[in-house]
Amino acid sequence: MTVTATSVDESDRLRTQPAPAPWSAKLVRLVPAVAAALSGVLLYVSFPPRTLWWLALPAFAVFGWVLRGRAWKAALGLGYLFGLGFLLPLLVWTGVEVGAGPWLALVAVEAVFVALVGVGIAAVSKLPAWPLWAAAVWIAGEAVRARVPFRGFPWGKIAFGQADGVFLPLAAVGGTPVLGFAVVLCGFGLYEIVRLAAEGRRTRAVRRSTAAAALLSVAVPVAGALAARPLVSDKAEDGTATVAVIQGNVPRSGLEFNAQRRAVLDYHARETARLAEAVKAGKVPRPDFVLWPENSSDIDPFTNVDARLVIDRAAKEVGVPISVGSVVERDGKLFNEQILWDPVKGPAQAYDKRQIQPFGEYLPLRSLLGAINKNWTSMVRQDFSRGTKPVVFSVGGTKIGLATCYEAAFDWAVRDEVTAGARMISVPSNNATFDRSEMTYQQLAMSRVRAVEHSRTVTVPVTSGVSAIIMPDGRITRKTGMFVADFLVQKVPLRSSATPATQLGILPEIALVLVAAGGLGWAIGAGARGRRAGDA
Repeated sequence: MTVTATSVDESDRLRTQPAPAPWSAKLVRLVPAVAAALSGVLLYVSFPPRTLWWLALPAFAVFGWVLRGRAWKAALGLGYLFGLGFLLPLLVWTGVEVGAGPWLALVAVEAVFVALVGVGIAAVSKLPAWPLWAAAVWIAGEAVRARVPFRGFPWGKIAFGQADGVFLPLAAVGGTPVLGFAVVLCGFGLYEIVRLAAEGRRTRAVRRSTAAAALLSVAVPVAGALAARPLVSDKAEDGTATVAVIQGNVPRSGLEFNAQRRAVLDYHARETARLAEAVKAGKVPRPDFVLWPENSSDIDPFTNVDARLVIDRAAKEVGVPISVGSVVERDGKLFNEQILWDPVKGPAQAYDKRQIQPFGEYLPLRSLLGAINKNWTSMVRQDFSRGTKPVVFSVGGTKIGLATCYEAAFDWAVRDEVTAGARMISVPSNNATFDRSEMTYQQLAMSRVRAVEHSRTVTVPVTSGVSAIIMPDGRITRKTGMFVADFLVQKVPLRSSATPATQLGILPEIALVLVAAGGLGWAIGAGARGRRAGDA
């Protein structure tokens, strides 16, 4: 047998090749990916309707462990998995009536923002006091997501999962950015404490400054929340008002709601008449005004005589002004409008929704979507137009600010109403198209956070529920069930003082974005210096 040089080289190559990794080693490599996805799910579980707000802390602790020290490509993928784990279940309601396609597309796009945030967190995780920088990067990501694309989609802000949590008073300090920052910082700080404790047992060489920074990452947010508690109050400053919230219900849920417009109007008029009877019988106090939901009259009362008569009769029966949610056409444009309807004068004031919902109230990229699926364009036949300014309804000296449904998710939309003089806030909504999903509870939690953020009573009249009355300290004192006709009546405090969050406006968010930018700049600079030193 002749042994050639080629066969010797081949046998040497085979001997020097590493043995295939065992299955256990391959599974270990999957642990970070699985942990990233599961920690995202854990974050989702911390959101309403559950009251497990504290689960956000271990969710971010695990996310910090997954990302710390990772290269950018790995961080991008792990961040995307975290985003999918969080947003897929959180936003499942978006596909209740229109199918899985739009839901999956929305999540796929929104998770990209989380993936990019993951890259930023991995970059700053090598810096001293990294939880501080990492938490700021997360809030910077939320700031971007609340603005683009299509004027943003802030759903899933960490603050909106904290309506029952100990950190809630921080909303009055700096709004949703400060509240969310405190939660994320605390979560990353918890991981850093565990990491340093393990490292200390192994090496007994942990720097005091590093340990102190980790402890402060947890202690400062908790102490700040406790210190902010005096900012939260439900005491009246400008007297009280007796408010009535009407939930007329709908004949059936789903997109067919729009084909039931007259029935929905009649339902709300009927429930208002029932309220009027209860007032006459002395069962409930006479309200100062009545609040109907968004879309309670999708028939334009300015062009339809029947709708005008129904609303006018309801106002006269109850004897006080009604805020009616309607769809109004002016100069060929559609507006989602709240109309203050006086029992004597008729329509007195109007507010046009300013933050309209993409793919629900207007259709971006209409021609492109129509080319893909004509059914999508038929769902929104005509785009709504935007309102241009905040409007505060004035009823007998009570000033009512309005944030219609989707607007409650946007910091500026609610803040504008308060700075315009609102002594209380109403969030008229229509959730009938989302059936019995978690959407209505997620939105209700936003209104609770807004109540504390601006120290105002918040009312939430909803066509099909859950309607509620929320005190300035975030407590729900009255609420309805879902898909029932009902009304709520309560005397509520009116307040005029401005919280630090109201006064500071967008400044806390800008400050946190600048902190994030500073941390990323430091990390990039340190990486460049390290590479130059390696080359040398």
